[in-house]
Amino acid sequence: MNYAEALVYLDEHASYEKTGRVESPSLDNISAFMDVMAHPELNYPVIHVTGTNGKGSTTQIITKLLMAHGLHVGTYTSPHLEHLTERISRNGEPITQEAFAECVAAIADAEVLSGVRPTYFEIVTAAAFRHFADEAVDVAVIEVGMLGRWDATNVVRSEVAVITNIALDHMEFAGPTLGHIAYEKVGISKEHSSLVVGDVNPDLDSIWANAPSAKLLKRNDDFECADNELAVGGRLLDIRTPRALYQELMIPLHGQHQGDNASIALVAVEEFFDAQLDIEVVREGFAMVQMPGRFEVLGHQPLVVVDGAHNPAGADVCAQVFFDDFSPEGRRIAVVGQLLGRDPELLLSALRIDEFDLVVCCTAPSPRGMSGEQIAQCARAMGCDEVVVCNSVEEACSRALKDARAEDAVLIAGSLYLVGSARTYLRRNL
Repeated sequence: MNYAEALVYLDEHASYEKTGRVESPSLDNISAFMDVMAHPELNYPVIHVTGTNGKGSTTQIITKLLMAHGLHVGTYTSPHLEHLTERISRNGEPITQEAFAECVAAIADAEVLSGVRPTYFEIVTAAAFRHFADEAVDVAVIEVGMLGRWDATNVVRSEVAVITNIALDHMEFAGPTLGHIAYEKVGISKEHSSLVVGDVNPDLDSIWANAPSAKLLKRNDDFECADNELAVGGRLLDIRTPRALYQELMIPLHGQHQGDNASIALVAVEEFFDAQLDIEVVREGFAMVQMPGRFEVLGHQPLVVVDGAHNPAGADVCAQVFFDDFSPEGRRIAVVGQLLGRDPELLLSALRIDEFDLVVCCTAPSPRGMSGEQIAQCARAMGCDEVVVCNSVEEACSRALKDARAEDAVLIAGSLYLVGSARTYLRRNL
């Protein structure tokens, strides 16, 4: 099987990315595959990360901290921005197309042996587990795809389980309350896990306390980002943990929320080593962090930013960073696209869309993309004066750049699918 054939095999299997549906959530399929494949997921220790927002950034910070300690680190994330192979990496380098195809071929054989038909996400997850075993990684950092308890990644035995925060999202699968969502996410914690919780809602404390874990650490109670200042190119942080106070840590990410993510990641790595970390190694790890598609600045004069915020909580943080931290002086231009299943008014309201001078709407490049016209109608109803609809992401980005002067700012947000396509276009045309 070559890479093209592997992609065909994937496309032939049921996919949440395509349908927006998860049928009968269960770990039965992935467990059957792990049995046939001799349990590659048990060949290395795991730090398992979930949360409504921030799990991607936290996963990357954890990865870089572990790499700074000299470990070979496997990282599994989703979705990808531009290439499927981005989801599976070793020491920050994506899996090769050849290695990916080899892993998928093994899973196709396992499908025959098990008699179980896997989903798209289960195939990619199994491929990641096998690749990390083949590469003999020292540790794997595994990001949950959705929620936690029934996510295909939850066959791992995590040394550390991380929950970044809890907000209302994926309401078609969990809810209607934050408590229901928290219960699903804390399902990744095991009896022997250190459970690191970044959410500070006291109404959820009993859920964390009653979850299986060997140790519970909560933000503000056991650790915190004690100082979080805007700096050139990122944030300057002081982080307090149960073991130490780490001062003057520079992280090249934008937004005050990244200080919280960094504190969660730092404590998770402390728990993994069961020791205080060397501050110079922490500084080295933080300096290596990059987050494509998460408030990523791609251009200046005009300022061009892409952000994968795709739910109201994430969009609210995106808007805060854009308007308050960056405080653009010229016209504000938004390029927006999102997926079906989410209320466009809630997302646009969180983005403060009525504060933009021009709103360019398009359909996100996904079978579940909401039409640009539907988004535009909502933006007009919310009081936006200048709203246009474009037929593609490329056309939308071109229109935004054509209208933007040197002092203006362009924000592209609403979906990781939108952002991935925009990054491809912008890196060729800026």
